[in-house]
Amino acid sequence: MSINGLFPMDKWNFKSHSILTDLPPQDAKIITAHMSDQNYSKGEIIFREGSFPSGIFFIRNGKVKKYKVDSLQHEQIIYVANTGELIGYHALLSEERYPDSASALEDSVISFIPKEDFLEALSTSKILSQRLLKLLSHEFTVFTNSVTLFAQRNVRERLATQLVVMREKYKENYQPGMDVEINLSRDDLASLVGTARENVVRVLKEFKEEGSIKTKGRKIVVTDIHKLLKIANQL
Repeated sequence: MSINGLFPMDKWNFKSHSILTDLPPQDAKIITAHMSDQNYSKGEIIFREGSFPSGIFFIRNGKVKKYKVDSLQHEQIIYVANTGELIGYHALLSEERYPDSASALEDSVISFIPKEDFLEALSTSKILSQRLLKLLSHEFTVFTNSVTLFAQRNVRERLATQLVVMREKYKENYQPGMDVEINLSRDDLASLVGTARENVVRVLKEFKEEGSIKTKGRKIVVTDIHKLLKIANQL
């Protein structure tokens, strides 16, 4: 089922997939001159918090979690990036160390674009620089919504919201009536929602009993999007 008109997905999702789309040939040539592809296994680290960036990453296929780890080694997922998105450009633009880490949520193919090529393309391409400025402005909205979610919503509301968001991210070759399987571990869900694993397990059981979701092993399928939206206070 489509959530168009029911849920503002654009306020929860970055739009970096549009950055490299249909660039003028001369700009595309610069940014792809030394682009290289690499296969990442599920759980493999792409970059670590505190390291210096040497380029940016383009997700050709797969999903990546961006996260921070506190002094007690507790992980907090900040964002889940999908096929077609860029990651790692914030630190490069600010000339600082990575403020977070990134690892593959599933087997993924990711392209690396060297720092020099990206910055050269950015300095010569008006289209690319305009798109990037627009993207960074939009990301502020996404992060504001995330902060508000954690500050003002309880665990049930946060989990319901994230299940709606993840359902959209896991739509692949979707046809109306198809099940969308959210393939996230309970630990990753807990990290995304900002709560303990046992709380996620308990609330998922409640959602299942209420008819909002069903499970296939660890995979989660939303069966009643309206119920989840009501729980999330989005209707």
